[in-house]
Amino acid sequence: MLQDSFGRQFHYLRLSITEMCNFRCNYCLPNGNECDTSKDNMTLKEIETLVQSFARLGTSKIRITGGEPSLRKDLIDIIAICKNTPGIDKVAMTTNAFRLKKDVKRYADAGLDALNVSADSLDPRMFAAITGKDKLVDILAGVDDAIAAGIKHIKFNSVILKQFNFGGMQQFLDYLKTHAVTWRFIELMQTGDNASFFAANHIQGEAIKQDLLAKGWQRMVSEKHAGPAQEFSHPDYLGNLGLIMPYSKDFCSTCNRLRVSSSGKLHLCLFSEVGLSIRDTLSAGDVDATCEALRAHLSLKTASHELQRGFTGATKQLAMLGG
Repeated sequence: MLQDSFGRQFHYLRLSITEMCNFRCNYCLPNGNECDTSKDNMTLKEIETLVQSFARLGTSKIRITGGEPSLRKDLIDIIAICKNTPGIDKVAMTTNAFRLKKDVKRYADAGLDALNVSADSLDPRMFAAITGKDKLVDILAGVDDAIAAGIKHIKFNSVILKQFNFGGMQQFLDYLKTHAVTWRFIELMQTGDNASFFAANHIQGEAIKQDLLAKGWQRMVSEKHAGPAQEFSHPDYLGNLGLIMPYSKDFCSTCNRLRVSSSGKLHLCLFSEVGLSIRDTLSAGDVDATCEALRAHLSLKTASHELQRGFTGATKQLAMLGG
């Protein structure tokens, strides 16, 4: 089992397969992808070696991220590689869902177990204002198709923005009354290029949490390979609600996930200073050497990020590593 010097075990890999994204979310890529976005993505063989290595070291869950993962034409093959690797129990994907209606049956057939859909508003006009795309109706229809295709674990992600969607919280709650999904609200995180936007739009998730508890929502117990969200249920709602609060006290104490970029660099934290290349061992198809490299690099993992001090590391924008 991969374990760091603080006793944290890592069951969960977030695997970015591209930095490209076709949305222009105002908190991430307001001007779209810059020309310096890496296109040197790992090959299918390199991804297979990577997944086998993590599985050998006890990882049981893989989340495929981007950028936008569905921009890769071999996404179905990547899902199948992950699902067919012994030891991997759960394959998930985070997507903006622009291709969901068209491809969700293929995702399910390839073995996708769980789906996280980015949807920052339930008001079509506000959705377009935040993402630069008038696609909300199609995305929600795609989620219905995902349910019909048998994908059992479906969650929505919304970054909470003071000047944009925070006033629409009641719409999210109304949706959860009648839909058996989980809607997760993410604190806006400061990155290398969004300092002024962050200052104008950041809201502490703790205030939302206390309001939920006062209204009868109750904290749920997390699974071993769950992500960082605190999830809540309410007897009057079919759906659940989650909060991801990276600025909260002890957020990093339960860290159980590592990240690998689309160019084959291991990131010990979303906000680490640099990625640690393991591309040579992946290109060689050498599982043993990759395992050794992962163990060695993990000794460098620190106890916590330093977001509270404004330290964002090498993360210019969240599309680099899929958040």
